[in-house]
Amino acid sequence: MAFKPLHDRVLVKRVESDEKTKGGLIIPDSAKEKPAEGEVVAVGEGARKDSGELIAPSVKAGDRILFGKWSGTEVTIDGKEMLIMKESDILGIIA
Repeated sequence: MAFKPLHDRVLVKRVESDEKTKGGLIIPDSAKEKPAEGEVVAVGEGARKDSGELIAPSVKAGDRILFGKWSGTEVTIDGKEMLIMKESDILGIIA
């Protein structure tokens, strides 16, 4: 199924976190937090100003991003867990 977000929404795939700490300890699944890092899969056309002018999104498909811990709505598309969030929920792009 093809999915295209509307307006200023972004479809994001979470990036899995490491299974070990920097010290080498293995983190069990029950203790892991959901990562707040992801990859942009699809982007809407952008928001509109009151005048009707389109504001182009700052992110594009393929960008690696950081987002807030409670950002977005979890959805399943083609059997994969994804997030749909507003562009304003994105904290930044990882270069």
